[in-house]
Amino acid sequence: MTEALCAESPGGEHAPVLRNAAIEALAIRSDGCYVDATFGRGGHAGEILGRLGEEGKLVVFDRDPEAAAAAAVLFDADPRVRFVRARFSRLLQHIQPASADGVLFDLGVSSPQLDEARRGFSFLRDGPLDMRMDPDEGASAADFLARADEREIAGVIARLGEERHAKRIAHAIVAARGSGPIATTGRLAGIVAAAVPGREAGRHPATRTFQALRIHVNDELGEFERALPQAVAALKPRGRLVVISFHSLEDRIVKRFLRSGSRADPAWAGLPEMPAVARPRLRLVGRATFADEAEIARNPRARSAVMRVAERLRE
Repeated sequence: MTEALCAESPGGEHAPVLRNAAIEALAIRSDGCYVDATFGRGGHAGEILGRLGEEGKLVVFDRDPEAAAAAAVLFDADPRVRFVRARFSRLLQHIQPASADGVLFDLGVSSPQLDEARRGFSFLRDGPLDMRMDPDEGASAADFLARADEREIAGVIARLGEERHAKRIAHAIVAARGSGPIATTGRLAGIVAAAVPGREAGRHPATRTFQALRIHVNDELGEFERALPQAVAALKPRGRLVVISFHSLEDRIVKRFLRSGSRADPAWAGLPEMPAVARPRLRLVGRATFADEAEIARNPRARSAVMRVAERLRE
């Protein structure tokens, strides 16, 4: 996963990676009902709404309170839009089963979150070491580093950041906190940089550590695993599920989920009649889509983006 999903365009618009491909994959009907499960700052939501007629509906989710404020400005009380401030793992608490024509996930963190030093997501801007998508909920990254032991910190950095120097970094973090709390992004970035031998070309040595802590603090993989079955349940037959991921662990979850849903129950393999419940629930739509060279040139963060699409087949 890269640091963000969106790049700031010269005009101030936050243009999501693979926006056009995602909108096309949703196959939007003017009178349809669509769910943007990751509102961010509305780059996809605005495109979806622009293709809806008076009968169309759009439900957008985000747990970031600043996203709620952005939605209020962007949609200006448009009666077709409903904003839900909630984790997308609670999707079925707000959406009726089999009611949506499309559900979109654009995973990760948005450029506005990175750009605000006080949110603590980026090692490029010194600020409080927070990293919570919802600053009103849960423990911050600083809290985690203050209480976790060296083994737990190393495990998080290795598993979620795929960082080969995780043990060395965890040891340095524990040693450094002996002289005072690690409370800022700048201090953490400096500790990690000093602990990592050598540098990868074009990559800050703290990239994977910051990524891992953000994913851990927000339980991003767990949230996503809980949300995917709900998204399918929310779809009508022939409704589309579109997922844009930026991390190999996320993409692995998507591939495994879609592959399983697009296959018949193996317990019925070879039998003459198969009950509806054992038949595939999903149909894969096309192959994985990646950003082209032009988009990567405009936004280097796009290089790790992968989009996968499936269609619901039955109730």
